[in-house]
Amino acid sequence: MNLDSIKPLHDYVLIEPIEQETTLPSGLVLTEAAKEKPQRGIIIAAGSGKTNENGVVKKLAVQKGDEVYYKKWGGNEIKIENKNYLLMREEDIIALIQK
Repeated sequence: MNLDSIKPLHDYVLIEPIEQETTLPSGLVLTEAAKEKPQRGIIIAAGSGKTNENGVVKKLAVQKGDEVYYKKWGGNEIKIENKNYLLMREEDIIALIQK
């Protein structure tokens, strides 16, 4: 399976987490056990949107290429081509990072 073969459905998005720095400003290096789970990532693919009770599809507020902050424990981890990604609902995204 490759990354281009994944198309999230409805209001799901596929996110590539951005790993945090492992060295503190003081020069201390964090071990794997001390590292926080990433909360920032780039949207790799997005679904078409969420269908409301009237059958109308509401487009997502985010799109492929957007950099976002998401809930710390949101989403489902999946592995594609030996790399970890998150598949989560748009409601688990808490902020869009403006550049």
